[in-house]
Amino acid sequence: MFDEQRKAAKIVAELTMFFLSVGADDINSRIRKEDGQGTIRFRANYRPEEADRLEDLKCLNEQRNDGIEDIYWELAGSGNFGETSQLHLVGMMVDRAEVRIEDGFVELTLYKKIG
Repeated sequence: MFDEQRKAAKIVAELTMFFLSVGADDINSRIRKEDGQGTIRFRANYRPEEADRLEDLKCLNEQRNDGIEDIYWELAGSGNFGETSQLHLVGMMVDRAEVRIEDGFVELTLYKKIG
């Protein structure tokens, strides 16, 4: 169970690094655990000139891959600043992602089963 908590923290760290790389100066995150389901909510702004990089967030809807997650989850949040491949890893660690972009902010809701 402790590994699942560490995985959620790594996901938040990776998303924080990504948003800092697109110029965010207003970042909020929240993790909620309830009945074996984890929900990570994330809200951040970005610099308008970096808006095209938000396309990288599509990879958060990768198909979950337990094998990849078991081997590589510790790498999340440890790559180069804002590296897209790390977002792919996050996408393979979550069950589902909702991404909304409006009014200069991105709102993410990530769902992950927690033991």
